[in-house]
Amino acid sequence: MRPEHTSLRPLSDLVTTLGSDATLLRPDTDPERPADMPPREVHVRGITHDSRRVRQGDLYAALPGTRVHGAEFSRQAADAEASAILTDAEGAESAAATGLPVIVVPDVRAVLGPVASWVYGDPARDLLLVGTTGTSGKTTISYLIESGLRKAGMSTGLVGTVEMRVGDERVASSLTTPEATDLHGLFAVMAERGITAAAMEVSSHALALGRVGGARYDVAIFTNLSQDHLDFHSDLRDYFDTKARLFTPEYCDIAVVNTDDRFGRALVDMVAGRGDIPVTTFAVEGGSDAGPENGMEADWNAVDVRLGDTGSSFRVVGPGGMEAEASVALPGPFNVSNAMAAIVGLVEAGLPMETAIAGVAAAPGVPGRMEPVAARSAASEQDFTALVDYSHKPGAIEAVLDSLRATTKGRITMVVGCGGDRDRAKRPLMGEAAARLADQVIITNDNPRSEDPVSIAAAMLEGVAKVPENHRAHVTVELDRAEAIGLGVARTGPGDVIVVAGKGHETGQYVKGEVLPFDDREVLLNAIEDALRSRASERLGSALQNVHRAPDPG
Repeated sequence: MRPEHTSLRPLSDLVTTLGSDATLLRPDTDPERPADMPPREVHVRGITHDSRRVRQGDLYAALPGTRVHGAEFSRQAADAEASAILTDAEGAESAAATGLPVIVVPDVRAVLGPVASWVYGDPARDLLLVGTTGTSGKTTISYLIESGLRKAGMSTGLVGTVEMRVGDERVASSLTTPEATDLHGLFAVMAERGITAAAMEVSSHALALGRVGGARYDVAIFTNLSQDHLDFHSDLRDYFDTKARLFTPEYCDIAVVNTDDRFGRALVDMVAGRGDIPVTTFAVEGGSDAGPENGMEADWNAVDVRLGDTGSSFRVVGPGGMEAEASVALPGPFNVSNAMAAIVGLVEAGLPMETAIAGVAAAPGVPGRMEPVAARSAASEQDFTALVDYSHKPGAIEAVLDSLRATTKGRITMVVGCGGDRDRAKRPLMGEAAARLADQVIITNDNPRSEDPVSIAAAMLEGVAKVPENHRAHVTVELDRAEAIGLGVARTGPGDVIVVAGKGHETGQYVKGEVLPFDDREVLLNAIEDALRSRASERLGSALQNVHRAPDPG
């Protein structure tokens, strides 16, 4: 998204802003221009890193790629009437060959966020901005925070995995956190439309690749950290250190941290040791993964937690004797933690506690996060619970199954796979968690991408084998995801729960370079309705067999 109205910004001002690290290559393309006349001023009105999306007057950011340098597409950008090009030394020659002014910097990604912010006039400056990072919970917390901001009467925006939202306009997301050029363009749209506050997810990729450069958060929230993305990060420590960048004066004013998580406690120690930003902590009664003797006393606590099938209620106890009843319309203890993150984050952002609690309570379900799926007919006899969840990492699988076990009397069936071309080390861990905590597990395809689905399933089975047989779920492998979901429904009886994990809100399946239409919610719904029709047909057939014709009076 881009703003409809933008101001022309002089390129010379950008060069001055970038300082001594920036070099301006400015070929004189006008042979009639007197030699003693200073070059004409060039202005930019937008910015993009994608040569296919260049508009007249744009600054084209030519980034180095894994296969091709973006400067190779400089001619395409020039033909689309870009005003200038931003690149590095490697791309300078190709960019300069277009005849456009070229700004050369050592690392384009390192400056891309601040440059994009400059192009659009620092559009995030007047937004109340709340960012959330962590392995799990980012999406849910962002939705809860956005609901709280609305409750406070603000006009709101949302940036995350499921969608981007400006007021009531929704746009599908392709990345958890957009590239810097797109992010600041989105902020500019928000500013143009009178948005006053926004909630957004901040991924570790975004922090590592500079996507959130130039953005500053009034409040930054840390949820938790468990194994994920080790195809991108060298190890868990690197993953944590990257997340921790958000909690520095460069990016945020106030840190809100979950101290039930051991990495959260490490983050508190790190930030408090520096003393450069204030830290507020929260915890859920009984939630510490270190036990009370090794935990950290939190500023805010959720106590008297009452879990339910469709949500939970609890009491919030804050500093200075503040106390109030709260609730969240999402099941599971991990959603109590998510609700606490949102409530504390909203209070730190300046909302009254009562407004924050009411806003979180009013939030509806989050797409693909413990999302219930039920037959469309009000008269259906669906006597089991069916859920779709985005859980695609070991910690999330554990959290989902633990929460379901706490509220389910029947059996739990999980349909789950692992994505291809991603962190391979988590596959056995996910298989082990599912087999240990569910009653039935159906291992299937997720997004195999370029990999062989059989090898992915085999890696998951390595983890399954580590669970003692007498404590292990009944495990089946069915690589056709639709068939696996149908099989799971067929095995689900009265009072049972089936959860289809991994893809959540996604509506496509990535296979060998293609995106095939696939929505877990739609497939699960069809499987439920087919099963209910089949059961109704069986009952009718049984009833007909029991009908006896009256004796013939003759």
